[in-house]
Amino acid sequence: MKILVNGIQSNLRFSSAHVIPGHDSCGFIHGHSYFVDVEIEGDRAGEFEFVVDFKDVKGFTKAICDELDHRLLIPVYNNLINFKDFDKGKDSIFDLKEQKSVYFKIEGKGYSLPSVDCVFLPLPYTSAEELSKFFAETLAKKLSETYDNLQSVSVCVNEGIGQGALYRKDIE
Repeated sequence: MKILVNGIQSNLRFSSAHVIPGHDSCGFIHGHSYFVDVEIEGDRAGEFEFVVDFKDVKGFTKAICDELDHRLLIPVYNNLINFKDFDKGKDSIFDLKEQKSVYFKIEGKGYSLPSVDCVFLPLPYTSAEELSKFFAETLAKKLSETYDNLQSVSVCVNEGIGQGALYRKDIE
C-alpha cells in the first residue's frame, strides 16, 4: 500500500538560497520557496494497520524543512567551492558549523558569511535532485528506526509549482 503527503497542504515548506557552481544561470546565489511531497510504500501493520503514521512522516519531514528554512544551502562536496581553513578530505562538516564565520570562493568570487546563516550539506550540489535524495535517505533512515514494514520512501522537492525532482529510496 502507498501513502501520500502533499507538501503544500501539509505545510512541508522551506525557503532557502542556494547556488549551483558552474551553471550559467543558477551559478549565482538565488532562492526558492520549496515544498516537499512524500510517498511511502509498505505493508499495513500494527494495531491500527497503518503503513506509517502520518504524524511521524509530517513531523520528521517538517524537522528537515525547518533546519533548511531561511538559510543559504552550501554543498560542501562541490569541487568548485574552496573553503578557507577546511579540508574536504580530512575535516568534518561539523567543523564548519563550529566556525563563527565561513569563508569560501566559487570560481574566483569570495564569500564571507556567519555560519549560523548557512546549512552545510554533504552534497555535491543543492539542486532539487540532490535535495530530494537527501530528504528521502534521511526520512528512510529515521522511519526505519520505528517501522519495519516499509518498502520505499519517495520524496519530491519542488522549487515551485510545476517543477520538482523525485527520488525513491528502497528500504531493504
